[in-house]
Amino acid sequence: MKEVNSPFRSQGTPLEGIGGVHNFNAGPSILPKQVFEEASLAVLNYNDTGLSILEIGHRTPIFQAIMDEARALVKALMRLNNEHEVLFLHGGASTQFMQVPMNLLNEKETAAYSDTDIWGAKAIKEAKLYGNVDVVCSSKEAGYTFIPKDFAVPNDAKYFHITTNNTIYGTQWQKIPNVSIPLVADMSSDILSRQIDFNSFDLIYAGAQKNVGAAGVNLVVVNKNILGKVKRVIPTIMDYRNHIKEGSMLNTPPVFAVYVCMLTLRWLKNMGGVAAIEQLNNEKASLLYDEIDNNPLFFGTVAKEDRSKMNVCFMIKDKEHEEAFLAFAKQQNIIGIKGHRTAGGFRASLYNAAPLTSVQVLVDVMKEFSNKVG
Repeated sequence: MKEVNSPFRSQGTPLEGIGGVHNFNAGPSILPKQVFEEASLAVLNYNDTGLSILEIGHRTPIFQAIMDEARALVKALMRLNNEHEVLFLHGGASTQFMQVPMNLLNEKETAAYSDTDIWGAKAIKEAKLYGNVDVVCSSKEAGYTFIPKDFAVPNDAKYFHITTNNTIYGTQWQKIPNVSIPLVADMSSDILSRQIDFNSFDLIYAGAQKNVGAAGVNLVVVNKNILGKVKRVIPTIMDYRNHIKEGSMLNTPPVFAVYVCMLTLRWLKNMGGVAAIEQLNNEKASLLYDEIDNNPLFFGTVAKEDRSKMNVCFMIKDKEHEEAFLAFAKQQNIIGIKGHRTAGGFRASLYNAAPLTSVQVLVDVMKEFSNKVG
């Protein structure tokens, strides 16, 4: 494997996977090595308290400090204004498919949705249980291989929902739509991976298990001004206002998952924040896409202008070589590159903690395999 020169060597970027494994899983996914180390120590003895992080009371000052730091880190990294609140809630993004319309959409009102991936389609299905849905753009008929660009969002819709990154098929909204109504986004697979104006969104949600932390907790950022406008009675545990009032402590939070999020967010801040990680993410994506475009054995699957920098999807020109390539990659300790069952081919997930050197290993393996079968 050739040497990779990167400015991130001096900033604590993990350069190798745990145990020498190059992890490209789509989620739960790779996390920084130092996060694993700190979390493992905390399982045995958190900050010399004599208690495991798994057994501390969630109402104690010990955990309150963890929750406060985690929320403050999100606010700082996103540069959020005072109108936006940060919540750590139970459930993954799928819970938010129904919690969003439950809180924002009256029965006879209409919400606008984009259909650019399977998860967007699932969000549309749940929203229809609470009100009307206007699907203003879709790439479904083209196999979700591009991001629609020529569409209009009705000004009388209650909100516009997008999924910023397509985990399964590998597309990403490179330009966030500018709309006159509240903007809602599922950012599960690209949150905190690039600089965008997070204040332009009225509600953001993301399952933590890709860029934020461990599976089992959901990050929600919500503008307080859009809440309290529906007529329906919202169950206590599903009302965002109750969680805001209690500082994400309405019920017992997923303590360990929140703690891992806090460690990961602290790592990201120490790395230089979103601007620094975006530079690294661009470097990783360019390295892999260049190989896909230049290697005669492989090809990309989505429109180049809409390519995801988090989930790189590609195919092999001779499908008979697919299993052989997967086996060859596994021999080099590369895991998690088999494509989603609905998409096929290959998928390499380049989340924030994925090392540049792991991407270089994958590129080298692609070259070597191409030479062997070419």
